[in-house]
Amino acid sequence: MIRVGIIGASGYTGAELVRLLVNHSGVELTLATSRQYAGKPLAAVFPHLAGRTELVCENLSGLEAAGRADLFFTAVPHQTAMNVVPELLAAGAKVVDLSADFRLHDQGVYEEWYQAHSAPELLAEAAYGLPELHRSAITRSRLVANPGCYPTSVLLALAPLLKAGCLDPDSLIIDAKSGTSGAGRAAQTGTMYCEVTDGFRAYKVGAHRHTPEIEQELGKLCDREMTVSFTPHLVPMSRGMLSTIYADLRGNYEQVEVERVVADFYRQEPFVRLLTAGQLPATQYVRGSNYCDLALRVDRRTGRLVMLSAIDNLVKGAAGQAVQNMNLLCGLPEGQGLEIVPLFP
Repeated sequence: MIRVGIIGASGYTGAELVRLLVNHSGVELTLATSRQYAGKPLAAVFPHLAGRTELVCENLSGLEAAGRADLFFTAVPHQTAMNVVPELLAAGAKVVDLSADFRLHDQGVYEEWYQAHSAPELLAEAAYGLPELHRSAITRSRLVANPGCYPTSVLLALAPLLKAGCLDPDSLIIDAKSGTSGAGRAAQTGTMYCEVTDGFRAYKVGAHRHTPEIEQELGKLCDREMTVSFTPHLVPMSRGMLSTIYADLRGNYEQVEVERVVADFYRQEPFVRLLTAGQLPATQYVRGSNYCDLALRVDRRTGRLVMLSAIDNLVKGAAGQAVQNMNLLCGLPEGQGLEIVPLFP
């Protein structure tokens, strides 16, 4: 039995990690930290966990927590993670980090979009935790940088066709929408009920911090520098993400041909589902699950391909993917604890 701890268990992602881990037969959840709720049972903080865990939140430093688990999830904000992760690694633990602190391999790019990095020596070492693209590197690593939710939805849609040379890399336009849980659980005016309900808006246009992460990983696929147009939107729902991506085709491809490329690429991937025969992805069909649903449409009139990708931003976009990475790091079946049918309605 693998001992697992969560550093920062009181946010939406932390709560989702607990929900998944208490149903995982290969691990024992031994620690959950929270400064805000120190001394309170997790089930009191999150009543939906009642009867499933008796853990009490503790306020511990990385050094104090280090001996309490074999693997840690660090579900804390960027900048906080870079201070905790080195302590956990030095104590011999493995880490799946859900912040942005180790996703970007170039220190200069990270500091341009975030702030000064206090552990740059770990940037080259961290495996980018998208198993469908980097499974081999993840299994060999001790530190996995769990991808952002927007990059997950975008990269899974684009990877097969970019790698096959079917798309013009200079033509990519990404239009993505997320539920409000993507902004975190901390109180802020922009995600209050009255600010969000009955509305639909773009935010951080041309300036979202997931942009360099998307460009970094697309650049690896194309073996060149990438620049994309990426516009995120906030929709009045708690969870879910739908990305619509436009790209110029390099050739006169038929619908069946582009679908075959994607189907072959993901043939052995249990959490990517390609929809065909007129079906389109929708957030309600992946809710609560680790699935990514994809669909493609060749627009013969414009010569473009339209790609649609739906995930649950808290599961495949965060906690579920983190558990998938944990399974790989620990030699467990990759889908263990994640074979959950989506909730509907």
